Amino acid sequence: MTNLTDMAEYPKDPIMLLSWTNMKLRDFYSSLDELCDDLEIDRKELEEKLKNAGFTYNMELNKFW
Repeated sequence: MTNLTDMAEYPKDPIMLLSWTNMKLRDFYSSLDELCDDLEIDRKELEEKLKNAGFTYNMELNKFW
């Protein structure tokens, strides 16, 4: 799995990461697992980064909030 801090294309700012992730989920992926599998992102790391900023994933809505 790709470490988020190793990839330049992922936003480093947590609010930008939230926006980027939710846009990807809304426009391209039906689940967080699908996004992480396709982009080779470590799901636990992504969730931890967003959790530290106060956001959690809602599976029913398919977004972080």
